[in-house]
Amino acid sequence: MQKQVRKSLFGLSFQRVALAAALVCGVMVAGSASAQSKPKIKLAYAKCAHCLSMSLVPALAQNVEIEGINFTAGSDALTALVSKSVDIAQVTYLAYVSGLDKGFDLVAVSGQVNGGSEMLLGRDTKLAADDWVGLKNLIAQYKAQGKPFRIAASRGNAQDLHMRGELAGHGIDPSKDVQFVNIPNPSDHAAALSRGEVELICSVEPFASQIRMTGVGQHFAYPYDQAAGRLTNLIVTRSDVIKEHPAEVKETVAAVVRLVDNLQKDKQAWVNSIVKATGLDAKIANEALKNAYPDYRMYRTQTRAIAGMMKDLKYVSTDVAAQAEKNLDYSFLMSVTGKPKSELGY
Repeated sequence: MQKQVRKSLFGLSFQRVALAAALVCGVMVAGSASAQSKPKIKLAYAKCAHCLSMSLVPALAQNVEIEGINFTAGSDALTALVSKSVDIAQVTYLAYVSGLDKGFDLVAVSGQVNGGSEMLLGRDTKLAADDWVGLKNLIAQYKAQGKPFRIAASRGNAQDLHMRGELAGHGIDPSKDVQFVNIPNPSDHAAALSRGEVELICSVEPFASQIRMTGVGQHFAYPYDQAAGRLTNLIVTRSDVIKEHPAEVKETVAAVVRLVDNLQKDKQAWVNSIVKATGLDAKIANEALKNAYPDYRMYRTQTRAIAGMMKDLKYVSTDVAAQAEKNLDYSFLMSVTGKPKSELGY
């Protein structure tokens, strides 16, 4: 009798353990399935102070898993987008307009961070900041001596466009009066200026602040007095991504909006992301962010002006101003922020 009771109790206990195990496994499987069913988006961004804040976006995402992929330049991020290696990319307004000129399928869905451009002279050049008359005279002296006045930038980035527009606005012909030196990787700008390979450089943060703070070069101007103003970054995607994954695009834009709101309140995480990605000192990172302006708006009028300036400067072969305006899709920003287009840069 006792054996039967023990056997019965053992059987009951075993059943309870088995039931509990089954319930735990069920929860684990359900959780795993839920995690696996979360939609994924690949997001590309560039290696500059204002761009690197995009590394914070994945942690701010809800209902979508974002994989952030870092590229040396915005042009590389654009290439990844049009080749369908990624779904969404942070690029410059310049890259956006250039891409449309090439016939690429691009749709802008949000702004991100603007600014980040600075023109710097070699440390031994005797010229005061914003002395454009003095710069014109210096360029004329080089011409008289049969020497080119060399200016460096990374061809195709926002700083290159900002500088060329600024030069033209001050009566310096970018195609005739100076000689441009293309240095694709902005981390190489300091070395070129230090070695005297160029007389002037327009660099991107945080490398511009590094040049100033290490004494390699000196500030000349912030090149924002031209059609592009200080507009720099856009978040762009393709029409097929919008058609097939509208919810994921919306969630990504929502994460970018949260990023911008956070950056306007506290920049420490932003500083940390710059230090981690570039290896530069936190003091340089903090200095760089004085020249960065978080903003998720997309500016329609300025976008058209940028397209026009790029046509004038022969960056593009056709006038894509109308298309650049048409491909600004405000619907995601409107949905996320609850604001009308009129408050989002339209």
